[in-house]
Amino acid sequence: QVQLVESGGGLVQAGGSLRLSCAASGGTFSRYFMGWFRQAPGKEREFVAAISWSGGRQFYADSVKGRFTISRDNAKNTVYLQMNSLKPEDTAVYYCAADVDYGGNYYYTSTYDYWGQGTQVTVTS
Repeated sequence: QVQLVESGGGLVQAGGSLRLSCAASGGTFSRYFMGWFRQAPGKEREFVAAISWSGGRQFYADSVKGRFTISRDNAKNTVYLQMNSLKPEDTAVYYCAADVDYGGNYYYTSTYDYWGQGTQVTVTS
């Protein structure tokens, strides 16, 4: 069983930055494809970013490309999401997720096997 715990959310003004962390336990983190998703009130959960096992490949939603950076530290069993130039439309609960069985396209929520509890990010104008 894999446990994921997000941290780093908060309240920030537009144009500001936040760094989210997701600590994993209970498995072999270096073998997992990791993703970040977000869900705003009344909306479906959407893909934000994903990173391959070694960190050599990163993928981003068009809405965050150039502003967000996903990274990982396999020695610390942690994946990060650095968010810069935040906008009010980035306001959402952010979730990290682990794909442990290479289940499919990183873009879809159904690909991922484990999820964190989420951390709230609120961006004010």
